[in-house]
Amino acid sequence: MESGTVSLSWSRTIGLWLAAIFTLFILSFLVGDNPAYKFAEAMVVGTSAGYVMVIGLWDVFVPNLLGKLAPGLVQSFALPGIEGTHQEFWWLYFIPAILIVMLLFQLMPSGGWISRWPIAFFIGITAGYRMIGYVEADLVAQIKAGIVPLIEFNGDGGFALWPTVNAFLLTIATLSAMVYFFFSIEHKGLVGKTARVGIWFLMITFGASFGYTVMGRIALLAARLEFLFGKWLHFIPSQLDFSILANLDWILLIQFM
Repeated sequence: MESGTVSLSWSRTIGLWLAAIFTLFILSFLVGDNPAYKFAEAMVVGTSAGYVMVIGLWDVFVPNLLGKLAPGLVQSFALPGIEGTHQEFWWLYFIPAILIVMLLFQLMPSGGWISRWPIAFFIGITAGYRMIGYVEADLVAQIKAGIVPLIEFNGDGGFALWPTVNAFLLTIATLSAMVYFFFSIEHKGLVGKTARVGIWFLMITFGASFGYTVMGRIALLAARLEFLFGKWLHFIPSQLDFSILANLDWILLIQFM
């Protein structure tokens, strides 16, 4: 295409209209459940499932299983970049291959009990693997973050007021919330008052988390509105500075509250 000339791109035009139509179909749920929303929902779920299946096939199944069992064959027809010779203990990959075949028995009416064994194995392995990650990322990380000095000093040895206040609040919130979940003692007297302080901190935390979630959803809505009124309908000039839309989520959040 020569410089300065404009041509119609059918692929981009069709994609733009499909994106706008499906956005309107999804937003039609605001007036109630309807066939347009159900159609868009089914298309999104089906397309996502197909995309995940293809990615899993070519990024996981082919290189990590077939590439280990038959590296020369996979190198010749699918992945020329992999090594074409067997690795040490390559025969161990027959175990996941057998488990995958057992999973396919779920499609047979009388063979469902066979697929329960690999499902139980996969769930157990995944739960154990994820538990280690959650313990290290959540439990241990929170414990480390809660062990802070109560009095903070600047680099020159001076007293730091706000870091110290923050450390005291963090300590009080952690201990009072732990007291609230300590049910071996009846919540009366000092224990009850401390538990009530923990409830306040918990409610503030849940409210902030919910507000952050709502803010993220409204930001997605603002992006969709920008797409509809800007790229699709061209009601918004392309030269307009969209930095003002960054505050739209807060404006809409205040309106909903």
